[in-house]
Amino acid sequence: MKNVPVKNVPGKTVPGRAERARETREVILDVAERLFAEHGVGEVSNRQIGQAAGQANNFAVGYHFGTKADLVRAIVRRYTAETEERRLRMLEEIGDVRNGPAGLRALISCLVRPATDHLDALGVPSWRARCLAQVTTVPALRQIVTEESVATPSMRRTLDGMLRLLPGLPEKVHVERGDMTRLLIAHALAERERALHEGEPTARATWEAVAAGLVDALTGLWLAPVTPPTPADLHRGTEEVAHERHRRHRPG
Repeated sequence: MKNVPVKNVPGKTVPGRAERARETREVILDVAERLFAEHGVGEVSNRQIGQAAGQANNFAVGYHFGTKADLVRAIVRRYTAETEERRLRMLEEIGDVRNGPAGLRALISCLVRPATDHLDALGVPSWRARCLAQVTTVPALRQIVTEESVATPSMRRTLDGMLRLLPGLPEKVHVERGDMTRLLIAHALAERERALHEGEPTARATWEAVAAGLVDALTGLWLAPVTPPTPADLHRGTEEVAHERHRRHRPG
């Protein structure tokens, strides 16, 4: 029996190669998110992801994405595409923020609510928050998250606005509290996502309430007093700078 060529049927779309490739990529991303969330990034190979995604070719993930780092970058980009749009809308709504604590709280909301709204829209179960939290535990991959999310236009506008509202905050403290903020958001969202998936009780009834709690906590974090460094801290810092300079200029 001869192969009969497929013809377009009126009212019915036959997906082309590009569309099939796009669908395959989405399936692989979904499976990778789930496996990374459940087992950790280092415990899952591209081959395992391809098999779980129903791909007969053991090199399907590499064909569509490249290395594991490239796959992680694609996951982060899919997430930031959603949160970026939400954050830009929020920034337009609040306008040019200049007043003290209330303005800071509004900007911190722009950090938190795009993520909580996005996870709320995903429903239960979802694996995205847990996947991203796992990624941040791997130093090389954490840099990808920073490059793809922190450097977006909306995030830069938000962080720059916070910096203007906290002119007296030392640079090192600003960096430190920025790291604390990222960790708190990532792991608080991942923990709630896990609890919802496993049917455990949660401290907050809704994602909206979670957002409010995080904004409260982070506003307090950024407005907290700064303890001046002791003479020993200053001496230690000077030694560390000297050691780093020596390391950089050491021959070989």
